[in-house]
Amino acid sequence: MIIATDTRPEIREVSSKQELNTFIRVPWQIYENDPNWVPPLMVERREALSPKNPYFLHARWKAWVAFRDGKPIGRISAQIDALHQQRHASKTGFFGLIEAPDDDTVFNALFATAEQWLRDQGMQHCMGPFNLGINQEVGVLVEGFETSPYVMMGHAPPYYGTAIERCGYGVVRDLVAYHLDSTTLTIPRVMQALIKRSGDRIKVRHLRRKEKEAELELMRDIFNDAWQNNWGFVPFTREEFNQVGKELLMLLPVDFIHIAELDGEAVAFNVLIPNINEALADLDGRLLPFGWVKLLWRLKVRFPKSARVALMGVRQKYQNTRFGPALAYMVIKGAMDAGAAKGLRGIEMSWILEENRGVRNIIESVSGEVSKRYRLYEKDL
Repeated sequence: MIIATDTRPEIREVSSKQELNTFIRVPWQIYENDPNWVPPLMVERREALSPKNPYFLHARWKAWVAFRDGKPIGRISAQIDALHQQRHASKTGFFGLIEAPDDDTVFNALFATAEQWLRDQGMQHCMGPFNLGINQEVGVLVEGFETSPYVMMGHAPPYYGTAIERCGYGVVRDLVAYHLDSTTLTIPRVMQALIKRSGDRIKVRHLRRKEKEAELELMRDIFNDAWQNNWGFVPFTREEFNQVGKELLMLLPVDFIHIAELDGEAVAFNVLIPNINEALADLDGRLLPFGWVKLLWRLKVRFPKSARVALMGVRQKYQNTRFGPALAYMVIKGAMDAGAAKGLRGIEMSWILEENRGVRNIIESVSGEVSKRYRLYEKDL
């Protein structure tokens, strides 16, 4: 389907594999002169946007590409998540995967198209960017443009935020990323004392690979319990978390996954992901003909020098007890120690809601510093 606007560009709906490839390739033009952008792997993007993605078991979506003079110059997606509808009882849809030049006519045409589809589906509110759901890559970068993104985090030109606002969107939430030096972790004395008092009851262990399925389900249960009252929360489904686990376990040393047990009950965990963006930066999104050799060598022989804590949680019943901070510190320390042993120089903890002072205080107490800020926007339709 082609939707023409009187000021151009031409907006085309994505409806074939070839058109999906065009949609995926749009960012190559946007970031052509940005040394901090990391091209995603085409094969990974095709998989993430295919019906095989378990996200689409509970969500539906549409995607569009903007053309000018026959050349693709921008893109956008729109999603409706049934799990979000069930949990929040709101007629909210989402936009995502937005990429466009610094041209309001392109932004306006893309958003008008996505918003009309959401209206046609009965939605009354639009929020984003979500790429594609809240448990994936979210927000548009508004601070921290001078460094490359960590694995599974976004990048953007500085004009994106204001361009989205000029399309009628207001700020709904800010998310922050923290940078920590894995070689200089210091735990406050008060927390050292608390950990010492709890030491005989709290034990931290690595994931048991021989019990992979049970361990993944355990972590999913902890995560969904820990974050259920967080803003915008949508639970990980079993299929989604298994997919995440399958991908992560191909990359992670066993000591990059830490599970904390209190009196023998698993109640907290975190996952440290090697920053494979270091290995992807010069592959231009392709594994063939020799990209896969470079990638494997860099991951197995020349391990990345940075990593990201992307998944973490402490069961709710302990969050407001003396054990909550101790559990969080102990799994963070496990990640930092594992990173230091691998020669990591930096660790990012992301993303964290700006308003989540509990988690932010813990990270800042071990010398974490805000390194990037991402923003979510909303609009009534």
